[in-house]
Amino acid sequence: MQISARGDYAVRAALSLARAYPALMSAQAIAQDQEMPRKFLEAVLADLRRAGVVRAQRGAEGGYTLSQSPRDVTIGQILRAVDGPLAGVRGLRPEETRYTGAAENLPNLWVAVRAAVREVVDEVNLAELISGRMPAHVRKLTTRPDAWQPR
Repeated sequence: MQISARGDYAVRAALSLARAYPALMSAQAIAQDQEMPRKFLEAVLADLRRAGVVRAQRGAEGGYTLSQSPRDVTIGQILRAVDGPLAGVRGLRPEETRYTGAAENLPNLWVAVRAAVREVVDEVNLAELISGRMPAHVRKLTTRPDAWQPR
């Protein structure tokens, strides 16, 4: 799975907002906190606002905050808000793919890949990620001998 720059920035921005919740943070403060370009961040925050993940307040005391408690916002919600569906195959959802011959069972694998990604990103919320207390099944994945090794 490839995490886009937008997805990475969106999760990082949401983590900053989660740590400050329910207080407001300016885009500039988030950009400084996460060492990211403010202009790109503002585009990401606009995507998150349109998806209902964050809300914006205008004015001198304005800024951004999460629309819900950090416990109620999953990493999957954030990734979908900025990048769309978690798993795509040539622009199609896995269940929309069709193959013949030797590849006829390939849609089953693509659906399984999406399900595996969902078991991580839809099961971890911002509060858990900030605290480092992610669900046991997710923590266990990081302890596998090859988990930190590139392939």
